[in-house]
Amino acid sequence: MQFTDAVTVAGTRRTEDGYLVAEARCVRTGIQIYAGDEVGKPELKTVRVYRGPDQVFADASLQSFSHAPVTLNHPKEMVTADTWKDLAVGEVSTAAKKDGEWIMLPLILKDAAAIKSVEDGKRELSAGYSCTLDWTPGTAPDGQAFDAQQQDIKINHLALVDRARAGSKARIGDAGGWGIAPINDEEKGTRSMTDKLRTVLVDGLSVETTDQGAQAIEKLLKDLQSSAAKLADSETKHQTAIAAKDADLAKAHAERDDAKAKVFDAAALDKLVQARADLISKAKAIAKDVKTEGLSDAAIRKAAVAARLGDAGIADKADAYIDARFDILVEDAVKDAGGADQFRTVVAGGIKTVDTAPASTAHKAMTDHLSSAWQNQKGAA
Repeated sequence: MQFTDAVTVAGTRRTEDGYLVAEARCVRTGIQIYAGDEVGKPELKTVRVYRGPDQVFADASLQSFSHAPVTLNHPKEMVTADTWKDLAVGEVSTAAKKDGEWIMLPLILKDAAAIKSVEDGKRELSAGYSCTLDWTPGTAPDGQAFDAQQQDIKINHLALVDRARAGSKARIGDAGGWGIAPINDEEKGTRSMTDKLRTVLVDGLSVETTDQGAQAIEKLLKDLQSSAAKLADSETKHQTAIAAKDADLAKAHAERDDAKAKVFDAAALDKLVQARADLISKAKAIAKDVKTEGLSDAAIRKAAVAARLGDAGIADKADAYIDARFDILVEDAVKDAGGADQFRTVVAGGIKTVDTAPASTAHKAMTDHLSSAWQNQKGAA
Protein backbone atom coordinates (compact mmCIF):
# COMPACT_ATOMS: atom_id res chain seq x y z
CA MET A 1 0.00 0.00 0.00
CA GLN A 2 1.24 3.52 -0.81
CA PHE A 3 1.52 6.26 1.86
CA THR A 4 2.77 9.83 2.15
CA ASP A 5 4.28 11.88 4.97
CA ALA A 6 5.71 15.39 4.82
CA VAL A 7 7.97 17.90 6.58
CA THR A 8 9.20 21.42 5.97
CA VAL A 9 12.44 21.79 3.99
CA ALA A 10 15.06 23.58 6.09
CA GLY A 11 18.73 24.57 6.10
CA THR A 12 18.83 25.40 2.42
CA ARG A 13 21.93 26.76 0.68
CA ARG A 14 23.11 27.21 -2.88
CA THR A 15 26.22 25.56 -4.33
CA GLU A 16 28.61 27.25 -6.77
CA ASP A 17 26.84 25.41 -9.59
CA GLY A 18 23.47 26.80 -8.53
CA TYR A 19 22.13 23.59 -6.96
CA LEU A 20 20.08 23.79 -3.77
CA VAL A 21 21.25 21.69 -0.81
CA ALA A 22 18.73 21.15 2.00
CA GLU A 23 17.83 18.94 4.96
CA ALA A 24 14.52 17.53 6.07
CA ARG A 25 13.30 15.22 8.80
CA CYS A 26 10.90 12.75 7.27
CA VAL A 27 9.11 9.60 8.49
CA ARG A 28 8.90 9.19 12.22
CA THR A 29 7.91 6.56 14.70
CA GLY A 30 4.59 6.63 16.51
CA ILE A 31 0.86 6.46 15.75
CA GLN A 32 -0.91 8.30 12.92
CA ILE A 33 -4.61 8.39 12.08
CA TYR A 34 -5.97 7.43 8.65
CA ALA A 35 -9.47 7.42 7.19
CA GLY A 36 -10.87 3.87 7.35
CA ASP A 37 -12.00 3.66 3.76
CA GLU A 38 -8.51 4.75 2.56
CA VAL A 39 -6.81 1.77 4.23
CA GLY A 40 -9.37 -0.90 3.34
CA LYS A 41 -11.61 -0.57 6.43
CA PRO A 42 -14.67 1.39 5.26
CA GLU A 43 -16.63 0.18 8.27
CA LEU A 44 -14.29 2.23 10.50
CA LYS A 45 -14.32 6.03 10.52
CA THR A 46 -10.62 6.20 11.40
CA VAL A 47 -7.77 3.71 11.81
CA ARG A 48 -4.80 4.12 14.15
CA VAL A 49 -1.61 2.95 12.45
CA TYR A 50 1.58 2.41 14.42
CA ARG A 51 5.14 2.72 13.02
CA GLY A 52 7.61 1.09 15.39
CA PRO A 53 11.33 1.99 15.56
CA ASP A 54 12.20 -1.54 14.41
CA GLN A 55 10.43 -0.79 11.09
CA VAL A 56 11.29 2.90 10.58
CA PHE A 57 15.01 2.40 11.27
CA ALA A 58 15.37 -1.05 9.72
CA ASP A 59 18.39 -1.32 7.38
CA ALA A 60 16.24 -2.03 4.34
CA SER A 61 14.06 0.99 5.10
CA LEU A 62 17.00 3.36 5.58
CA GLN A 63 18.80 2.06 2.50
CA SER A 64 15.72 2.72 0.37
CA PHE A 65 16.12 6.43 1.10
CA SER A 66 19.65 6.52 -0.35
CA HIS A 67 19.62 8.49 -3.63
CA ALA A 68 15.82 8.43 -3.74
CA PRO A 69 14.52 10.89 -6.39
CA VAL A 70 12.97 14.23 -5.47
CA THR A 71 9.92 15.25 -7.54
CA LEU A 72 7.91 18.43 -7.98
CA ASN A 73 4.55 17.35 -6.49
CA HIS A 74 3.63 13.68 -6.19
CA PRO A 75 3.54 11.79 -9.50
CA LYS A 76 0.58 9.58 -10.28
CA GLU A 77 2.79 6.54 -10.72
CA MET A 78 5.90 5.23 -8.99
CA VAL A 79 9.20 6.76 -10.00
CA THR A 80 11.21 4.10 -11.82
CA ALA A 81 14.11 3.94 -14.26
CA ASP A 82 11.57 4.42 -17.04
CA THR A 83 10.05 7.61 -15.55
CA TRP A 84 12.94 9.07 -13.55
CA LYS A 85 14.22 11.36 -16.33
CA ASP A 86 10.81 13.04 -16.71
CA LEU A 87 9.91 13.24 -13.00
CA ALA A 88 13.06 13.78 -10.89
CA VAL A 89 14.31 17.29 -10.00
CA GLY A 90 16.92 16.14 -7.48
CA GLU A 91 17.77 13.32 -5.09
CA VAL A 92 18.64 12.36 -1.53
CA SER A 93 22.37 13.07 -1.65
CA THR A 94 23.59 10.61 0.98
CA ALA A 95 22.20 7.80 3.10
CA ALA A 96 19.38 8.63 5.51
CA LYS A 97 20.21 8.56 9.21
CA LYS A 98 18.36 8.36 12.51
CA ASP A 99 17.60 11.65 14.30
CA GLY A 100 15.66 10.90 17.47
CA GLU A 101 12.26 9.58 16.40
CA TRP A 102 12.83 10.90 12.87
CA ILE A 103 14.81 10.01 9.75
CA MET A 104 17.09 12.88 8.66
CA LEU A 105 17.36 13.31 4.87
CA PRO A 106 20.14 15.41 3.27
CA LEU A 107 19.04 16.18 -0.26
CA ILE A 108 20.02 18.22 -3.32
CA LEU A 109 17.78 19.89 -5.89
CA LYS A 110 19.27 20.27 -9.39
CA ASP A 111 16.33 21.56 -11.42
CA ALA A 112 16.15 25.36 -11.75
CA ALA A 113 12.33 25.48 -11.76
CA ALA A 114 12.12 23.32 -8.64
CA ILE A 115 14.74 25.44 -6.86
CA LYS A 116 12.78 28.59 -7.69
CA SER A 117 9.60 26.96 -6.36
CA VAL A 118 11.29 26.30 -3.01
CA GLU A 119 12.67 29.84 -2.82
CA ASP A 120 9.20 31.18 -3.64
CA GLY A 121 7.65 29.28 -0.72
CA LYS A 122 7.03 25.70 -1.86
CA ARG A 123 8.90 24.29 1.14
CA GLU A 124 6.99 21.18 2.16
CA LEU A 125 8.66 17.83 1.45
CA SER A 126 6.26 14.86 1.28
CA ALA A 127 7.64 11.32 1.33
CA GLY A 128 5.99 8.83 -1.00
CA TYR A 129 6.59 5.26 0.18
CA SER A 130 5.09 1.79 0.19
CA CYS A 131 4.54 -0.61 3.08
CA THR A 132 2.33 -3.44 4.25
CA LEU A 133 -0.21 -3.23 7.08
CA ASP A 134 -0.32 -5.85 9.80
CA TRP A 135 -3.86 -5.72 11.19
CA THR A 136 -2.90 -7.12 14.59
CA PRO A 137 -4.06 -4.56 17.20
CA GLY A 138 -1.79 -3.64 20.10
CA THR A 139 -0.44 -0.93 22.36
CA ALA A 140 2.53 1.33 21.61
CA PRO A 141 5.32 1.84 24.21
CA ASP A 142 3.75 5.17 25.17
CA GLY A 143 0.49 3.40 26.09
CA GLN A 144 -1.55 4.39 23.01
CA ALA A 145 -3.64 1.68 21.39
CA PHE A 146 -3.37 1.00 17.63
CA ASP A 147 -5.36 -0.97 15.07
CA ALA A 148 -2.54 -1.87 12.65
CA GLN A 149 1.22 -1.61 12.20
CA GLN A 150 3.28 -0.52 9.16
CA GLN A 151 5.92 -3.01 8.03
CA ASP A 152 8.51 -3.26 5.21
CA ILE A 153 8.68 0.50 4.64
CA LYS A 154 10.30 1.34 1.28
CA ILE A 155 10.73 4.92 0.07
CA ASN A 156 9.95 5.64 -3.60
CA HIS A 157 10.37 9.42 -3.85
CA LEU A 158 10.25 12.72 -1.99
CA ALA A 159 7.84 15.31 -3.40
CA LEU A 160 8.00 19.08 -3.05
CA VAL A 161 4.41 20.18 -2.29
CA ASP A 162 2.69 23.46 -1.52
CA ARG A 163 1.69 22.45 1.98
CA ALA A 164 1.59 19.50 4.32
CA ARG A 165 -1.44 18.17 6.15
CA ALA A 166 -0.38 17.39 9.74
CA GLY A 167 1.37 18.65 12.88
CA SER A 168 3.97 21.39 13.22
CA LYS A 169 7.02 19.14 13.12
CA ALA A 170 5.84 16.65 10.55
CA ARG A 171 3.09 18.23 8.52
CA ILE A 172 1.69 15.48 6.33
CA GLY A 173 1.92 16.32 2.68
CA ASP A 174 -0.86 16.43 0.15
CA ALA A 175 -0.73 13.00 -1.44
CA GLY A 176 -1.73 14.38 -4.85
CA GLY A 177 -3.27 11.04 -5.83
CA TRP A 178 -0.11 9.00 -5.20
CA GLY A 179 -0.76 7.56 -1.76
CA ILE A 180 -2.69 7.71 1.49
CA ALA A 181 -2.03 10.65 3.83
CA PRO A 182 -2.76 10.71 7.59
CA ILE A 183 -5.49 12.91 9.03
CA ASN A 184 -4.24 15.81 11.12
CA ASP A 185 -5.80 17.11 14.34
CA GLU A 186 -7.98 19.61 12.46
CA GLU A 187 -9.42 16.82 10.29
CA LYS A 188 -10.38 14.46 13.12
CA GLY A 189 -14.15 14.21 13.24
CA THR A 190 -14.46 15.20 9.57
CA ARG A 191 -14.06 13.23 6.39
CA SER A 192 -12.74 15.96 4.08
CA MET A 193 -10.83 19.18 4.07
CA THR A 194 -10.73 21.77 1.33
CA ASP A 195 -7.30 21.56 -0.27
CA LYS A 196 -5.37 24.69 -1.00
CA LEU A 197 -6.02 25.69 -4.59
CA ARG A 198 -3.31 26.23 -7.16
CA THR A 199 -3.50 28.55 -10.14
CA VAL A 200 -2.65 26.93 -13.45
CA LEU A 201 -2.33 28.81 -16.75
CA VAL A 202 -4.25 27.01 -19.50
CA ASP A 203 -4.22 28.55 -22.97
CA GLY A 204 -3.74 32.01 -21.49
CA LEU A 205 -6.47 31.56 -18.87
CA SER A 206 -5.85 31.30 -15.11
CA VAL A 207 -7.58 28.24 -13.64
CA GLU A 208 -7.77 27.50 -9.92
CA THR A 209 -7.69 23.83 -9.00
CA THR A 210 -6.38 21.42 -6.38
CA ASP A 211 -2.82 20.12 -6.45
CA GLN A 212 -4.06 16.86 -7.92
CA GLY A 213 -6.07 18.71 -10.55
CA ALA A 214 -3.05 20.83 -11.39
CA GLN A 215 -0.97 17.71 -11.91
CA ALA A 216 -3.62 16.31 -14.25
CA ILE A 217 -3.76 19.57 -16.21
CA GLU A 218 0.01 19.77 -16.44
CA LYS A 219 0.16 16.19 -17.75
CA LEU A 220 -2.55 16.91 -20.32
CA LEU A 221 -0.75 20.06 -21.45
CA LYS A 222 2.50 18.11 -21.75
CA ASP A 223 0.75 15.41 -23.79
CA LEU A 224 -0.81 18.11 -25.96
CA GLN A 225 2.57 19.71 -26.60
CA SER A 226 4.02 16.31 -27.46
CA SER A 227 1.15 15.63 -29.88
CA ALA A 228 1.60 19.05 -31.47
CA ALA A 229 5.32 18.40 -31.91
CA LYS A 230 4.61 15.02 -33.52
CA LEU A 231 2.03 16.63 -35.83
CA ALA A 232 4.50 19.35 -36.84
CA ASP A 233 7.15 16.71 -37.51
CA SER A 234 4.70 14.70 -39.64
CA GLU A 235 3.74 17.83 -41.59
CA THR A 236 7.41 18.62 -42.22
CA LYS A 237 8.04 15.09 -43.48
CA HIS A 238 4.92 15.31 -45.66
CA GLN A 239 6.03 18.60 -47.22
CA THR A 240 9.52 17.16 -47.79
CA ALA A 241 8.01 14.15 -49.55
CA ILE A 242 5.83 16.40 -51.73
CA ALA A 243 8.86 18.54 -52.64
CA ALA A 244 10.80 15.40 -53.60
CA LYS A 245 7.90 14.19 -55.77
CA ASP A 246 7.65 17.61 -57.42
CA ALA A 247 11.38 17.52 -58.16
CA ASP A 248 11.08 14.03 -59.67
CA LEU A 249 8.12 15.15 -61.79
CA ALA A 250 9.94 18.26 -63.00
CA LYS A 251 12.95 16.12 -63.92
CA ALA A 252 10.74 13.69 -65.85
CA HIS A 253 9.11 16.57 -67.74
CA ALA A 254 12.52 18.02 -68.59
CA GLU A 255 13.76 14.67 -69.85
CA ARG A 256 10.60 14.25 -71.93
CA ASP A 257 10.98 17.73 -73.47
CA ASP A 258 14.65 17.05 -74.17
CA ALA A 259 13.77 13.78 -75.88
CA LYS A 260 11.11 15.54 -77.97
CA ALA A 261 13.64 18.15 -79.06
CA LYS A 262 15.91 15.40 -80.32
CA VAL A 263 13.24 13.67 -82.40
CA PHE A 264 12.96 14.85 -86.02
CA ASP A 265 9.77 14.62 -87.98
CA ALA A 266 9.71 12.40 -91.07
CA ALA A 267 10.06 15.26 -93.59
CA ALA A 268 13.03 16.80 -91.79
CA LEU A 269 14.70 13.41 -91.47
CA ASP A 270 14.18 12.68 -95.19
CA LYS A 271 15.64 16.06 -96.03
CA LEU A 272 18.73 15.41 -93.94
CA VAL A 273 19.20 11.95 -95.48
CA GLN A 274 18.85 13.35 -98.98
CA ALA A 275 21.31 16.17 -98.28
CA ARG A 276 23.83 13.70 -96.89
CA ALA A 277 23.41 11.41 -99.92
CA ASP A 278 23.87 14.35 -102.30
CA LEU A 279 27.05 15.41 -100.51
CA ILE A 280 28.50 11.90 -100.64
CA SER A 281 27.61 11.62 -104.34
CA LYS A 282 29.35 14.91 -105.07
CA ALA A 283 32.41 13.81 -103.09
CA LYS A 284 32.50 10.49 -104.99
CA ALA A 285 32.19 12.44 -108.27
CA ILE A 286 35.31 14.40 -107.31
CA ALA A 287 37.23 11.40 -105.93
CA LYS A 288 35.65 8.02 -106.43
CA ASP A 289 37.55 6.27 -103.63
CA VAL A 290 37.26 9.02 -101.04
CA LYS A 291 36.29 7.64 -97.61
CA THR A 292 33.13 9.22 -96.17
CA GLU A 293 32.03 6.81 -93.44
CA GLY A 294 31.90 8.39 -89.98
CA LEU A 295 32.93 11.86 -91.26
CA SER A 296 31.07 15.13 -90.79
CA ASP A 297 29.90 17.09 -93.83
CA ALA A 298 32.87 19.48 -93.54
CA ALA A 299 35.29 16.56 -93.19
CA ILE A 300 33.86 14.91 -96.33
CA ARG A 301 34.40 18.10 -98.36
CA LYS A 302 37.94 18.39 -97.05
CA ALA A 303 38.69 14.73 -97.81
CA ALA A 304 37.37 15.07 -101.39
CA VAL A 305 39.38 18.23 -102.07
CA ALA A 306 42.52 16.66 -100.57
CA ALA A 307 42.04 13.61 -102.76
CA ARG A 308 42.11 15.83 -105.87
CA LEU A 309 44.61 18.52 -104.87
CA GLY A 310 46.77 16.68 -102.34
CA ASP A 311 47.20 17.49 -98.65
CA ALA A 312 49.68 20.27 -99.51
CA GLY A 313 47.06 21.99 -101.61
CA ILE A 314 44.76 22.54 -98.63
CA ALA A 315 47.31 22.94 -95.86
CA ASP A 316 46.46 25.85 -93.57
CA LYS A 317 43.40 26.72 -95.70
CA ALA A 318 40.25 28.04 -94.11
CA ASP A 319 36.97 26.12 -94.18
CA ALA A 320 35.51 28.70 -96.56
CA TYR A 321 38.37 28.11 -99.03
CA ILE A 322 37.86 24.33 -98.87
CA ASP A 323 34.09 24.72 -99.41
CA ALA A 324 34.72 26.92 -102.47
CA ARG A 325 37.24 24.43 -103.88
CA PHE A 326 34.77 21.62 -103.32
CA ASP A 327 32.06 23.45 -105.31
CA ILE A 328 34.52 24.17 -108.16
CA LEU A 329 35.63 20.54 -108.28
CA VAL A 330 31.98 19.45 -108.34
CA GLU A 331 31.39 21.74 -111.34
CA ASP A 332 34.45 20.28 -113.07
CA ALA A 333 33.19 16.77 -112.35
CA VAL A 334 29.87 17.68 -113.97
CA LYS A 335 31.66 19.03 -117.05
CA ASP A 336 33.91 16.02 -117.25
CA ALA A 337 30.89 13.75 -117.02
CA GLY A 338 29.29 15.46 -120.01
CA GLY A 339 27.05 18.22 -118.70
CA ALA A 340 24.54 19.12 -116.07
CA ASP A 341 21.99 16.56 -117.19
CA GLN A 342 24.45 13.72 -116.75
CA PHE A 343 25.46 15.07 -113.31
CA ARG A 344 21.88 15.04 -112.16
CA THR A 345 21.73 11.45 -113.22
CA VAL A 346 24.90 10.76 -111.27
CA VAL A 347 23.52 12.50 -108.18
CA ALA A 348 20.26 10.61 -108.40
CA GLY A 349 21.61 7.18 -109.21
CA GLY A 350 25.31 7.33 -108.32
CA ILE A 351 28.34 7.36 -110.61
CA LYS A 352 28.50 4.44 -113.09
CA THR A 353 31.62 3.68 -115.09
CA VAL A 354 31.03 3.20 -118.85
CA ASP A 355 33.83 1.42 -120.67
CA THR A 356 34.04 3.46 -123.94
CA ALA A 357 37.74 2.90 -124.37
CA PRO A 358 40.32 0.46 -123.23
CA ALA A 359 41.09 0.82 -119.54
CA SER A 360 44.64 2.05 -120.14
CA THR A 361 43.44 4.86 -122.46
CA ALA A 362 40.74 6.02 -120.03
CA HIS A 363 43.18 6.00 -117.14
CA LYS A 364 45.76 8.09 -119.04
CA ALA A 365 43.13 10.65 -120.03
CA MET A 366 41.97 11.03 -116.44
CA THR A 367 45.46 11.44 -115.02
CA ASP A 368 46.43 13.95 -117.68
CA HIS A 369 43.38 15.99 -116.88
CA LEU A 370 43.96 15.89 -113.14
CA SER A 371 47.58 16.91 -113.44
CA SER A 372 46.82 20.13 -115.37
CA ALA A 373 43.23 21.03 -114.64
CA TRP A 374 43.93 22.95 -111.45
CA GLN A 375 46.11 25.45 -113.34
CA ASN A 376 43.09 26.65 -115.33
CA GLN A 377 40.86 27.11 -112.26
CA LYS A 378 39.87 30.65 -111.41
CA GLY A 379 40.98 31.75 -107.98
CA ALA A 380 43.46 28.87 -107.67
CA ALA A 381 46.16 29.31 -105.05
